[in-house]
Amino acid sequence: MARTNDPLRNGQIPARAGVGLKPEHYRTILETAPDIGFFEVHAENYMGAGGPPHRYLTEIRERYPLSLHGVGLSIGADRPLDRSHLNRLKELIERYRPGLFSEHLAWSTHDTAYFDDLLPVPYTPSSLSRVVSHIDEAQDTLGRQMLLENPSTYLAFAESTYSETDFIAEIVRRTGCGLLLDVNNVHVASTNQQWDPIRYIDDYPLVSVQEIHLAGYTREADEKGRPLLIDTHDRPVDGIVWGLYEHAVARLGPVPTLIEWDANVPEWPELKAEAERAEAIMFSAHHKEQARAIAR
Repeated sequence: MARTNDPLRNGQIPARAGVGLKPEHYRTILETAPDIGFFEVHAENYMGAGGPPHRYLTEIRERYPLSLHGVGLSIGADRPLDRSHLNRLKELIERYRPGLFSEHLAWSTHDTAYFDDLLPVPYTPSSLSRVVSHIDEAQDTLGRQMLLENPSTYLAFAESTYSETDFIAEIVRRTGCGLLLDVNNVHVASTNQQWDPIRYIDDYPLVSVQEIHLAGYTREADEKGRPLLIDTHDRPVDGIVWGLYEHAVARLGPVPTLIEWDANVPEWPELKAEAERAEAIMFSAHHKEQARAIAR
């Protein structure tokens, strides 16, 4: 019988690198048992009652820690949370006991419409109150802490009165939620809005970060020929993002880090290699920072 303090059975996620679990890799994972820190799945892909996805996920969950990432709760929407969605989410969490559960600082619903996108929130007192209320409701219903992910944005609202990092810090203060720092989103938003990404990371409430995401993006141009980055998750992590990640983990120390690759998914060896690179950077940056601290 498994002991109750067994980290795997309790769902604890180690400070290692993991990858998003994709159907094309189910069999490879089960047949080869790769050395990987954890897997993450989108909650909405597993809200059905059964079938092959649950059969494979159940087998993989017995062998690896799991992180659950929601994309449809619509935390920032100007409407009540969908209780049926929230209840299905609760059932999924109880079924798989993920070590971490995260959602986006975004909205995707309005009235009876659902938009297949994660849309931005204005950083105003009224938006803050709404987001805080929704996070409180979600955490109370789920009976656990959720992590909130910083968004990839393409423009700023004229009515915003908070910076993004201050807005997120105030959400954490009021709700006690944790944070997911998406480093690719930092680069995308900083390029599109001409922010300093290093300052963004330094201003972020790093003490509340429990997971990091890394992904690839597509480079385009706006009507004036300026760089416009699109958060596409369809290619390897960019060199600039690796550099920002090294800066972040030097300050944070080792933290669960996910490679997000959701379209044009590569063969398993390429995806695993991205995770191995993240893990190497994570521990190298941590050791360098420890050495600097001793030298001081």
